[in-house]
Amino acid sequence: MAIRIVLLIVTVLLAACAKTPEPRGHAVTLMTFNVENLFDAKDDPDKADYDYLPIELKQSEEHKDACAELRFESWQNRCLNIDWNEDVVTQKLSVIAATIKQVDNGRGPDVIALQEVENNSILERLRTEFLSESAYEPAVLIEGNDSRGIDVAFLSRLPLAAEPQLHDLVFEGDFADRVDDTRGILQADFEMPDGSILTGFAVHFPAPYHPTGMRVSAYDTLNRLQANLPDDRHVFAAGDFNTTASEDTEKNLLDRFVRPTWTASNDLCDGCLGTSYFPPDQSWSFLDMILWQPCCGADATWQIRADSVQIANQTSAQVRDDGTPQRFRVPEGAGVSDHWPVVMVVESK
Repeated sequence: MAIRIVLLIVTVLLAACAKTPEPRGHAVTLMTFNVENLFDAKDDPDKADYDYLPIELKQSEEHKDACAELRFESWQNRCLNIDWNEDVVTQKLSVIAATIKQVDNGRGPDVIALQEVENNSILERLRTEFLSESAYEPAVLIEGNDSRGIDVAFLSRLPLAAEPQLHDLVFEGDFADRVDDTRGILQADFEMPDGSILTGFAVHFPAPYHPTGMRVSAYDTLNRLQANLPDDRHVFAAGDFNTTASEDTEKNLLDRFVRPTWTASNDLCDGCLGTSYFPPDQSWSFLDMILWQPCCGADATWQIRADSVQIANQTSAQVRDDGTPQRFRVPEGAGVSDHWPVVMVVESK
């Protein structure tokens, strides 16, 4: 009888052990989000923020002359007629925050690479007023030289492990005089939950109307920065790479400059059409990507979680009736951005 009782106890304990799940490792959620012209409503004399001012500040001859010099008539009309007031700014911040909070049950991703942010002040307003419950560290933004005044930036719950750096893009020959219409690569080193270091590069490559050679230079710069990091570094690059589907098909940019070194989010996003839509060609592109490179090769402790890559486009404000991205419109205050964010989860073994 005693033997039966002992066997029964052992059987119960073994069953209990079998049902106990193995403890999971750490996980970090990454996002890239082009927030499409996140400007405040103040005149910054050092930036070409002509569009993004209240209508009462657009009545001077100086402002009208500046608008007249813009390249396209549609740009001139925006410069003259958009009333970018405090109510508009508040709405813009609200819909951006709602987009971010789709992730992690309203908490938002752990690290966000952002593009098209005017300054640290407007990003801190987003963080403290609209994302206060997400517990992000102070924003990371270093002012660059883009003529429009848009910058790349990070929001993160992971603490910084070193001072951020902004690496300027360098163009030679015929492209050198276009540098004012480009953004540098922002590097930030974060401390991971296990104490290892994650280097992030926030990017916003030259726009598609610039020659392909300018984006090639940008890819070269990014890959050189990655190659110069310590061997024990986990690395991601995230942002608007401005590589259209047609350009990639013709020039093989991803095969030449991305896939040999990185794992690209768009290669893992099953059923995803793209993050940006170009109406004249009715074409989708993955302008926005997260690139991942863990340290240590086959012994990498951090890897992409299977099936974690997704496009965060589940708020009604983000999507037009035809299923394409809904850019932010004034005066309606409708829409969010002409880009959809990309989300990826990396986890430790």
